[in-house]
Amino acid sequence: MYQSCISEFLAGIIGLISVTQAVGQQECRPALAFKAVQFSEMQPPTLERKWTALVSVDASRCAANSGGYFEIVFSRLKEIGPENKFRERVIWLPPSVKVGVDFAADEAVERYWFDNIAPCPCGG
Repeated sequence: MYQSCISEFLAGIIGLISVTQAVGQQECRPALAFKAVQFSEMQPPTLERKWTALVSVDASRCAANSGGYFEIVFSRLKEIGPENKFRERVIWLPPSVKVGVDFAADEAVERYWFDNIAPCPCGG
């Protein structure tokens, strides 16, 4: 019984040390910003429109050669139909990323924003 208590005590100490180390590791995220956002005119023959943007990536808080994913959430308006939200997953790499999304002729972008920006190891 005494050995069992000591084993449980040591396992608890090891678990506490592991949790403390994990909490002590810092997690950083790049700063993203939309630049040069455009919504094209309708393009024949499909009459589709293209939403494009340049996303600047400030990864100065991240370790060198970091990259990851983020999502752009779109609120789409449709002439004959309900508003719809959808996500586009994009890979971020400094210094910038070009993004393009196609829309049908009867669709428009109401709003867009960043979500789920992947963390990166902090730089020093």
